[in-house]
Amino acid sequence: MKILVVGSGGREHAIVWKLAQSPKAEKIYCAPGNGGIEELAECVDIGAMEFEKLAAFAKEKEIDLTVIGMDDPLCGGIVDVFESQGLRVFGPRKNAAILEGSKAFSKDLMKKYGIPTADYQVFTDPEKAEEYLETAKFPIVLKADGLALGKGVLICNTLEEAKAGVKTLMLDKQFGSAGDEIVIEEFLTGREVSVLSFVDGKTIKIMTSAQDHKRAKDGDQGLNTGGMGTFSPSPFYTEEVDAFCREHIYQKTVDAMRAEGREFKGIIFFGLMLTADGPRVLEYNARFGDPETQVVLPRMKNDLADVFEACVDGTLDQVELEFEDNAAVCVVLASDGYPEKYEKGFPISGLETFDGKKDYFVFHAGTKRGADGQILTNGGRVLGVTATGKDLKEARKKAYEATGWISFENKYMRTDIGKAIDEA
Repeated sequence: MKILVVGSGGREHAIVWKLAQSPKAEKIYCAPGNGGIEELAECVDIGAMEFEKLAAFAKEKEIDLTVIGMDDPLCGGIVDVFESQGLRVFGPRKNAAILEGSKAFSKDLMKKYGIPTADYQVFTDPEKAEEYLETAKFPIVLKADGLALGKGVLICNTLEEAKAGVKTLMLDKQFGSAGDEIVIEEFLTGREVSVLSFVDGKTIKIMTSAQDHKRAKDGDQGLNTGGMGTFSPSPFYTEEVDAFCREHIYQKTVDAMRAEGREFKGIIFFGLMLTADGPRVLEYNARFGDPETQVVLPRMKNDLADVFEACVDGTLDQVELEFEDNAAVCVVLASDGYPEKYEKGFPISGLETFDGKKDYFVFHAGTKRGADGQILTNGGRVLGVTATGKDLKEARKKAYEATGWISFENKYMRTDIGKAIDEA
């Protein structure tokens, strides 16, 4: 098979790395890719939003399967473009990717089909939003309706903070048109858990659980980011929680999308809050999480190409997902100043230390290759350093050990990724 992966981050590096292990994968391309991906795949200088160029490339190279890693192209309709030209592609169509593309849509879907989530209201008028806040309970959560790189969520402790949040999202347009409509929802407390799943339109197969750390600084302080690290499995995702979610959330979501004429094929990422009253859905994503992918795929036993094809062909019911009885931890090495202002273009040293080491992985998120072949920093999140171990404590120890092998100017990381493990 010839495979094209669309995207350029740590998630896509992990996908390419896993696909490269498949006997089916004779040639892998990645558009646009990054400095690490190009060691496993041929990188192509086409942007993820250049749908027609990507489709033309897939035809020219006789690509057998294209895998869409990112949310923007999925919500923009790249799958529809590929399918209209007779190309096989893994990911939801535009009318199904709305599950992630619109917070208001997903909340309304959950309400209509009885899928447990936080109470909420939707607003398109900032004045009406502020009026509602006058009578609301605090803390409260404000969410931009559209895509905002995982950062369009504000937790507000006071009325003043919430009113400032409405201004930020709806009037100042910090996240552009994503804030034209906002969801104001009840603040839930509990443990957060991420659960990824494969879906073929009818059947859903659950992967192993994970837990992300979104805030920039230790102790879950600082600004929201795309993710500063993650671990898998979550010790808080018990058999009891799993049974509840299978009955009340997972299949019900797939069936709801079908009932709405929005058949979903691809990945559904369930962001869950384990409250005192049971699990609640915080959000849906329509693709692999980043950096969750970097801890889930190293634990997966299946041939990823087989699973992708089963989703496209509607034969996922014939696949049994299998995961190693181990654990993984990923620590993101970022550019100091992320997610706001940061410098890039610094040489990275120590990457060769990972060569041939079992249980240790480094996934490139924001890197590029310089003219002299040196790998340089090229983003806010630079690398995802991942390690596996017999349990979470061992994996965490190994991941932090491995972060010391790498150096670059303005390197920054959280020091408490997976600390909750010690409290479990």
